[in-house]
Amino acid sequence: MERDNLTHGARTAMNRIPEIREWAEAYMKTKYRQLNSSMSEEEFEHFWRYHKPEIMHEGAAEAVEAYKKANP
Repeated sequence: MERDNLTHGARTAMNRIPEIREWAEAYMKTKYRQLNSSMSEEEFEHFWRYHKPEIMHEGAAEAVEAYKKANP
């Protein structure tokens, strides 16, 4: 339940504050690019286009926490 509240709060912050959303998207994209380093750039861009919504939803709390640490 607590995880759901963190995710909801993070998603709300990303929806209301465009700079947090941009930073979080770049953070998650970089993270997933490193995890999928065997893909070519073109393959990764295709992957990202179709999986971004679920990745952003799943990683919202992590991304916003990283944003807070990077931007105190």
